Amino acid sequence: NGPMATKETPSPELSAGFQANLTRIEALTKRLGEVLAARSAPSPDLPGPGVDFYAKTFSAYWAEMLSNPTKIWEQQAEYWGRTLAHAVSAQQAMLGGDDGLVPADNTPEDRRFAHPLWHSHPYFNYLKQQYFINADAMRKMVKTLPGLEPKERQRLAWFTGQIIDLMAPGNFLVGNPEAMIRAMESEGKSLVDGLENLIRDLERNQGELMVTLSDPEAFTLGENLATTEGAVVYRNQLFELIQYAPRTEKVHKTPLIIFPPWINKFYILDLKPENSLIRWITEQGYTLFVVSWVNPDARHADLGLEAYIEDGFLQAMAQVKAITGEEKLNVVGYCIGGTTLALTLALMRQRGDDSVNAATFFTAMTDLSDQGELEVFMGDDFIGGIEAEVAKTGIMPSLFMARTFSFLRANDLIYRPAIRSYLMGEAPPAFDLLHWNGDGTNLPGRMAVEYLRNLCQKNSFARGGLSLFGKNLKISDVDVPLCAVACESDHIAPWTSSYRGIRQMGSKDKSFILSESGHVAGVVNPPSKKKYGHYLNADWPEEPEDWQAGAAFQQGSWWPSWEAWLAPRSGPMVAAREPGGPENPVLEPAPGSYVRQPARG
Repeated sequence: NGPMATKETPSPELSAGFQANLTRIEALTKRLGEVLAARSAPSPDLPGPGVDFYAKTFSAYWAEMLSNPTKIWEQQAEYWGRTLAHAVSAQQAMLGGDDGLVPADNTPEDRRFAHPLWHSHPYFNYLKQQYFINADAMRKMVKTLPGLEPKERQRLAWFTGQIIDLMAPGNFLVGNPEAMIRAMESEGKSLVDGLENLIRDLERNQGELMVTLSDPEAFTLGENLATTEGAVVYRNQLFELIQYAPRTEKVHKTPLIIFPPWINKFYILDLKPENSLIRWITEQGYTLFVVSWVNPDARHADLGLEAYIEDGFLQAMAQVKAITGEEKLNVVGYCIGGTTLALTLALMRQRGDDSVNAATFFTAMTDLSDQGELEVFMGDDFIGGIEAEVAKTGIMPSLFMARTFSFLRANDLIYRPAIRSYLMGEAPPAFDLLHWNGDGTNLPGRMAVEYLRNLCQKNSFARGGLSLFGKNLKISDVDVPLCAVACESDHIAPWTSSYRGIRQMGSKDKSFILSESGHVAGVVNPPSKKKYGHYLNADWPEEPEDWQAGAAFQQGSWWPSWEAWLAPRSGPMVAAREPGGPENPVLEPAPGSYVRQPARG
């Protein structure tokens, strides 16, 4: 009898439908084996921490065992005692004793265990409670283990948390009541569909397992995503420059250009008309340009930070000035695009180039002394592994980056989608944000290593300066009027780090906006939704927490507050400009060709 059975339940005969689906599973299992057999061997340098990490952890454990064995045995005895007592109670319940009621359940609220059977069925309740007992014991061991430096303990706690999340019972068929019920009700068809989904994902990623988060057939760029009217007016090996069509008769004289992160595609800012920041900006009366970065392959291997600054940022600014005939422009940098924009502004100051009138930074870190959860990937083991990989391939693959960022929110971006797809047999939903999340880009090998070594590990820009173009670029060189937008629950670019970096810049005219929500939802937050609010404070205390404590909370999107800052720095109103010019003819309609490029080696 299985876990759904009781002592009165007879073993059922398998129906014809079950038999047919079992036969289909056997055929799919053979196909699965063929996919896995063709998979390239993964690089041993990339999947996890290096040997030193494990050596330090085990050394700390054995040192504690030798010097303080009583403490270790007390922890083990507590764990064994809780496990045994729980097992006895659960056994009595499963045998019908105590009227079949589950033992007292004091586990925390957790949406992974929302199905009623986690609470009412003795078997599933046993799995749930034992899972929390195991997790508690593991976290307590990490927390109390002496002999580790704070960053080593942080890494150990994070990777321990990954193991805990992985081993949740709902991630496995026999531990998931909803999946078991679906399998029985569908006579096994849900398992067939799930296996087909699994094989499809493996085939799509050359044998690497990445869960498809959104229906890949549901969206087409230029048709139901990235539909704001505009045109590509310039192209080089690094980027396409898109100029958007005006949506007002008059526009501000000073043009605006957005530099998205070169680690993602720009259309996160132009998903659908109702949540498109790009469309909203044009509706406010601005001549808007957006950079669409190339999706690099091995031909771009030797392009580094200097190339992205000179041939990317500075070249885009030069083209905007030529097209509009303006000597001044306003700029926006989003995430890593904001980090690189800060480097560009520092270089421009040292060169005596005052083309930028005002700058905005969206969720950008320029002082990387605290990198939040990403800190666990900044050790020599991981970055050394990346260096070895790019030496072979010339690029940092999008698959590696997508997997890394997914593990920062593993339950939401890995395990829950895997359960729905593989255990429940459901097709992925049509979700624009998740579609963008799965539409990855590579990075040139040289650029990736320079960024990780010099900006992330050494934090050179904020600690004495970063050497580029024969100059020492410092964070204090950024002296243009600026506004920074950060997000309160951002796990990629912690808002406190963003604040500390902006505070060190040399600008006398600085504003800071803190939006509710996270790295993407906090930015893609249109006023029409009236969802997330934001904080404003004109003061700049040393500690970011003091800034928030003194801030005034504003209901609704930060977009109008930012536009109120931008408008008086954008010049008088002039006649609207159509895309292109005599020296910059329209090359093709937006969103262009580069954004459609798949990630390839």
